[in-house]
Amino acid sequence: MSTTVHSDTGVLRGVTASARALASLPDIGYADRCTRVTDVAATPEQWARAMFGDVPSAAERFLWRGLLGLRLDRRSSPDTVAGWRVGGRGEDWIRLEAASRSLRGNLIVRTAGRRVSLTTCLQYDRWWARVVWPPLSAVHRSLVPGVLRDADRRLRARG
Repeated sequence: MSTTVHSDTGVLRGVTASARALASLPDIGYADRCTRVTDVAATPEQWARAMFGDVPSAAERFLWRGLLGLRLDRRSSPDTVAGWRVGGRGEDWIRLEAASRSLRGNLIVRTAGRRVSLTTCLQYDRWWARVVWPPLSAVHRSLVPGVLRDADRRLRARG
């Protein structure tokens, strides 16, 4: 898979070496990364919770459960973020994991210096995931910069 920059969305599309190293998926079929420059000091988990909350919102449930069929936990827990299971963490990253019958996904939040990034990695387990995701990926890439911007605003408000 090649790496290309989509300047209209600010999202880097493709599998980077750092994403591959942090992902738990052996066969990544889709990946993108969106980065925001910020002066907010927060841990990757704080960023993830500011992005997605402790339990999925109605819109997230529609997208993640309804359209993608991801199995998400409905309860708030230290082991989940918005229903995604915390699958790994380090000093400057956290990996959220979810799966459906047709695909598996990782959301990787990483902090480095004055930057925070959200990387989305998907592994297609059934042929229909390759058909369903491409049109949804355009919506995803248009939403992610706003997710980072809103998380920045939330973290600033918490002080």
